[in-house]
Amino acid sequence: MKILVLADIHANSFALGAIRESFDACLFLGDLVEYGVDPIPCINWIKTYATAAVRGNHDHSVAQRVPPSAGGGLRQLAGATRRLHWNLLRPAHFKYLSQLPVTQNLILDGFRFYLVHATPRDPMDEYLAADADAWRGRLENVEADFICAGHTHIPFHLDLGDCQVLNPGSVGQPRDGDPRASYAIIENGQVQLKRIEYDIDATVRQLQQSGLEPELIELAASTLQSGGRHHS
Repeated sequence: MKILVLADIHANSFALGAIRESFDACLFLGDLVEYGVDPIPCINWIKTYATAAVRGNHDHSVAQRVPPSAGGGLRQLAGATRRLHWNLLRPAHFKYLSQLPVTQNLILDGFRFYLVHATPRDPMDEYLAADADAWRGRLENVEADFICAGHTHIPFHLDLGDCQVLNPGSVGQPRDGDPRASYAIIENGQVQLKRIEYDIDATVRQLQQSGLEPELIELAASTLQSGGRHHS
C-alpha cells in the first residue's frame, strides 16, 4: 500500500499540483490556508482525495474568524491572507475547515497511525523538531506505529524503536532552505521523504494579483524563493 503524506499546503495550489504521485491513501496533517492566496483548489483537493485529515492552527484561525494579531513579518502575512480568505471562501469551505478533527487515529495497511498538526500535548501550536527524546516525552499516552505531524515546515523522520515519527515538511511553504515542495511516501511500512520543483514564479504572480500590500508580496515571494531560509 502506498500512502501519500502531506502537510502545510498554505493555499499554494501550484505546489500542490506539482505532486503527481499515485497513492492508495492520502493523509493530510493540517494548514490548508494562509500565507498563499489560492485556498479553494487546495481545500477541494484535500476534501476529495484525503483518506484522513486534521486541523492546523491556520485552518482554525480562518474557520473560526480569529482576528489577526499584531506583529510584522510572517505573522502579518498570515493575517492579511486570512482576510483575503474570508472574502474568497464559501460557506462549504468554512464548514469543512471547522469540522476537521484536531487528531485522528486510523489503521492502514496493518499499521496504526496517529495524525496531529503539531504535537499530542499541544495539537495545533507546539513546535517540536527532530528531537527523539522530546518526542518520546510527548508520546507516552499515544499508541501508534506512525505518528505523523506537520507545523514546523521542516521534514524529518525519527525511528524511536517502537514507533516512528514522520514530518513530511511543507508542500507550499518550506522553511528548511529548500524551496521545492516537500512531502512523504510510506510504502510497505518504509518512509521516503521527497521533494519536487514547482512553478514558484506562477505562485508569485498570484500573490501580485491578490491585492496584498507590496511589502507583504515581497516577503511572501522571498520566503518561497529561498525555502524560508531568512524567515521564521
